[in-house]
Amino acid sequence: MSDHAPILSVRGLFKSYRMAGREIAVLRGVDLDLQRGEMLAIVGHSGSGKSTLLHQIGLLDRPDGGEVLYCGEVMPLVGARAALARNRRFGFVFQFYHLLPEFDAVENVLMPAMILQGAGEWRRRKRELRQRAETLLARFGLAERMHHRPPQLSGGERQRVAIARSLMNEPAILLCDEPTGNLDRNTAAEVRTLLGELNRVDQQSMVVVTHDREFAADADRTLELLDGTLRTS
Repeated sequence: MSDHAPILSVRGLFKSYRMAGREIAVLRGVDLDLQRGEMLAIVGHSGSGKSTLLHQIGLLDRPDGGEVLYCGEVMPLVGARAALARNRRFGFVFQFYHLLPEFDAVENVLMPAMILQGAGEWRRRKRELRQRAETLLARFGLAERMHHRPPQLSGGERQRVAIARSLMNEPAILLCDEPTGNLDRNTAAEVRTLLGELNRVDQQSMVVVTHDREFAADADRTLELLDGTLRTS
């Protein structure tokens, strides 16, 4: 495969929902390419389908039609193979963190590795994987907070834990759904900086769905989702 080939391609994605007896078309044949090491921002008004598109890209939901390709390979869209591909290829950062409140920060970060490794491999690699989780948290300024549970953390700290969790399995692509949408202005700026450094320093490929125009302005490229299709913003 060419070095310039996209790491991620989406071809002809369609998605509709049935509401109050009507079929609402959200995605109408969406196409996009993500280059290796690129930060791509997707903007659009509330309800335009940005989160729906991100869920299709990340194999969290099955489209009505179309394909998702990773390095030219068509990804499975349903079942155990899709779950495995999702866990190996993608990391997810959500607006509302989705941390498990009964577990501390380290344990939350470890969750994707526990799922991927399986019981036997997890027991064998537990110390090594825990060290990776702690190193990620320390990198994001949480060395003194890693044994705190989510209710004991601020919003910005919770989002940094969520970003560390998204990186636990060394994903090729980070998918961020309004990662600054639940944060105050100063904390949002800190999260933008952190994700920007991951992109520039680590060459982390990422797709960011956002209302944050400052975030979109920092991206390598911005697309707008309008009437179910993507357009250059």
